[in-house]
Amino acid sequence: MATKYIFVTGGVVSGLGKGITAAALGRLLKCRGLKVASQKLDPYVNVDPGTMSPLQHGEVFVTDDGTETDLDLGHYERFIDEDLNKYSNLTTGKVYWNVLNKERQGAYLGQTVQIIPHITDEIKSYIYNLAASTQADVVITEIGGTTGDIESQPFLEAIRQVGIEQGHENCCYIHVVLVPYISGSNEYKSKPAQHSVKELQGMGIAPDIIILRADGSVGSEIRRKVSTFCNVKPECVIENLTMPSLYQCPLMLHSNGLDEVVVQKLQLDVPPADLTEWKEVVARIAGRSRTCTIALVGKYVKLHDAYLSVMESLYHAGFENDSEVEIRWVDCEELQTQADCAKVLGDVDGVILPGGFGSRGIEGMIQAAQYARENNLPYFGICLGMQIMVMEYARNVLGYPDANSSEFTPEGAHNVIDLMADQQGNIPKGGTMRLGQYPCKVLPGTKMAECYGTEMISERHRHRYEFNNQYRAELEAAGLVISGTSPDGRLVETVEIPGRAFHLGAQFHPEFKSRPNRAHPLFKAFIAASLATREAAGRPRMGL
Repeated sequence: MATKYIFVTGGVVSGLGKGITAAALGRLLKCRGLKVASQKLDPYVNVDPGTMSPLQHGEVFVTDDGTETDLDLGHYERFIDEDLNKYSNLTTGKVYWNVLNKERQGAYLGQTVQIIPHITDEIKSYIYNLAASTQADVVITEIGGTTGDIESQPFLEAIRQVGIEQGHENCCYIHVVLVPYISGSNEYKSKPAQHSVKELQGMGIAPDIIILRADGSVGSEIRRKVSTFCNVKPECVIENLTMPSLYQCPLMLHSNGLDEVVVQKLQLDVPPADLTEWKEVVARIAGRSRTCTIALVGKYVKLHDAYLSVMESLYHAGFENDSEVEIRWVDCEELQTQADCAKVLGDVDGVILPGGFGSRGIEGMIQAAQYARENNLPYFGICLGMQIMVMEYARNVLGYPDANSSEFTPEGAHNVIDLMADQQGNIPKGGTMRLGQYPCKVLPGTKMAECYGTEMISERHRHRYEFNNQYRAELEAAGLVISGTSPDGRLVETVEIPGRAFHLGAQFHPEFKSRPNRAHPLFKAFIAASLATREAAGRPRMGL
């Protein structure tokens, strides 16, 4: 079977949930027995999101092969439960970077390099390479931004050309548009959707399906008008409503007929969607009978998307522990003393410290780690959070009050966290950290071994600094357990404090591999320990 291509564009405004729509459709097609690969084409000029501020762009999601990508790829992996790769995210910056490097190397044989064909050919190469590298039956490509933006034009032209090259029976164009509600007249308005479709048609793309994004049902009259004025069949105008849980979106879109019209458009001979597993996930979400409160102590808490995968992983762990998870967002800069920690963290059931960069707020994080350790609160440190755990332990247990990281105190006397050996020197910032999936050997008899149930695991990384082996023997003698290392034993991957329900730090990012139907084992154990702490403290079973 020839690979089928689905392109998801957006109109009227940004932030409509194109990514969730694409991810949900991917899950529906997978439930019909198809192999699905997903992709995001981003119009911004950065080469990748790796150097962008989390407060502006949200988290950087990392794939197995070490590609730093847009956070939407996290949604794709969580919904379709497939590992993506370097062809799954492309930016304007990367397109021009690749084309200009080819030009410098003489690859174009002296041709005048132009938007068409050179830029559009580079974009198409990523679409086709994703299909080839994954051997997918269906490739779903989301175009970032809003139709009409200058930045999006080369991407729209590229996907128009794919439709010509592959044949219209092998391509489906889906346009997601806002249908605003006007409270004064108590009605939804379709005119913005009509103008957006007209703009897309002006680029040579006629959408096959139009997704109407609204908070409530827009009614049959609005759907009829969109069908008539936008030249699509009535059954191809699909409502995408705001749901209590984003994991309900596949079921909602299925009930509204999205996967059926896609299957018909692409002439796919596939069985009906088997949604049994996904319905079980949604049922678990709806049927939770317990609650726990987790303090997420971070540097970027003003934008929750900066910790999107951590947040979703906590929720997944709650699904499998029959529990809602209430996240208390704590700005680490507000924790100056143990008294501050007692005030903010005194009634939580667990503390999680996720990744980050830079010295801002580090002392507050150390205060939070100390509070969790001294008050026997379940603690989960990820990347920087693991390094904070080591620094706090070295200060208050080992007895080095100036213990720190060379990231923050390059000339410090006791830097228990240091720059990795292969990161020394004047290294450019973009794409040069330890990135992607690496193996980890687990020490038997530890919390890590209990969680994973195996002696060899593989997790994704994104960091420059690591545990300083010069302090390894001292810290172990002081009671810190090194429970996970690189297979050769050289790199420390996880540390933990024994005799606790859960007090663990991981240099890797487990949040990137958690799924709603399969919670990550570390998050699952962390939430289980937090629920036990809540019960032991006598706090009510349900607290939301």
